[in-house]
Amino acid sequence: MCAALRLPRSAYYFCSTARDSTQLKARIREIAATRVHYGYRRVHVLLRREGFTVNHKRVYRLYREQGLSLRHKRPKRDKAAQSRQPKAIAEHSNQVWSMDFVADNLFNGKKLRMLTAVDCFTRECLSIHVGRSLKGEDVVNVVEAIAKQRGAPKTVKTDNGSEFISKAMD
Repeated sequence: MCAALRLPRSAYYFCSTARDSTQLKARIREIAATRVHYGYRRVHVLLRREGFTVNHKRVYRLYREQGLSLRHKRPKRDKAAQSRQPKAIAEHSNQVWSMDFVADNLFNGKKLRMLTAVDCFTRECLSIHVGRSLKGEDVVNVVEAIAKQRGAPKTVKTDNGSEFISKAMD
């Protein structure tokens, strides 16, 4: 039969060994629904943090199959805010911390950067780390030092600065 159709026998007897990806597809859909502005690369990072062993190419393929690719035109601000998670409101101390960078110039023109960490309930300044160039590793060291002293918070609020989304924070 294969000779009549000019089909190799290996193609005739081939059985696909594709992995079941229903759980992965569902989790990608959940992440994309809660994190409206996240593309497939950020979804991939979150999946890796959760313990999925999947590469970025597979995440991209599943992301596109479900029609989740981001639009180039930004949606109206009110529409994006509707599907976000509610803000975490601090009800007691050491529950929510807020972190951000402050920059200033010295008299000779050199930059000076400060990482500030604040407890959102008590408005207490937990740490001010000063340096000329602060990186993601510095942020991790400061957070670990504060957590060792006071205990870990439930939530840390940050902006999407390069230091906060770096691989060191993983």
